[in-house]
Amino acid sequence: MKKKHFKISIVTILAALAITALIYTGVIWPNSIFASKYPVHGIDISHHQNEIDWDKVKDENIKFVFIKATEGKDFKDRLFEENWVKTKEAGLIRGAYHFFTFGSAGSDQATNFIRSVPIEDKVLPPVIDLEFDGNSKSVPSPEVVKKELRNFIHSIEEHYKQEPILYLTYDSYSQFIKGDFLEYPIWIRDIVKQPSFKNGREWLFWQYSNRGKIDGIEGYVDVNVFHSDLTELEKLLSPNKD
Repeated sequence: MKKKHFKISIVTILAALAITALIYTGVIWPNSIFASKYPVHGIDISHHQNEIDWDKVKDENIKFVFIKATEGKDFKDRLFEENWVKTKEAGLIRGAYHFFTFGSAGSDQATNFIRSVPIEDKVLPPVIDLEFDGNSKSVPSPEVVKKELRNFIHSIEEHYKQEPILYLTYDSYSQFIKGDFLEYPIWIRDIVKQPSFKNGREWLFWQYSNRGKIDGIEGYVDVNVFHSDLTELEKLLSPNKD
């Protein structure tokens, strides 16, 4: 009897390790069942994905792409311009995002973004990536962060004539956004389950895995869904300037 229990324990452990390995390598995603009910899928990328074959990506039924443009007050992603042009050529819906740092004034960061991202027709609103991971270890008070964030938002709203989208983790949401910035849509990261907020606030985009495998991209990529259909996504695009 003890040998039988021992064998069962070994099999259980090996099965758990196998599932963990499949999740880690992106073969299976815990959220894929929940995400599959949303018809519009997309990715977000930066120079970390290196050169991308955008025609192959489009063939993977990817509808939208958020491209990293800038970070802080002076960093510009080295592949932004290339990705910006090639995604348009491939016919993908795209938008640009800025990684908001705690150590720089919001107005200076906005200037960096505005200098890097052109005003164009038919693009998604600018995105502000607000998170702790990869950010300054010295975090100002919530009041200071909110002030600088509002300064950033004011500058890019005035320039692009679009309300920005806030990319958030649950930590950055609870620390800086909860109960505030209600006029701005949320793109939430939740790689464990379908996202929800206790106060009933809704999300616009959902990043459901950071280990997506997409043909045309070497290595892993963040994968996302839009909360509604393609018609609703297209309503977010900047209008023709003609």
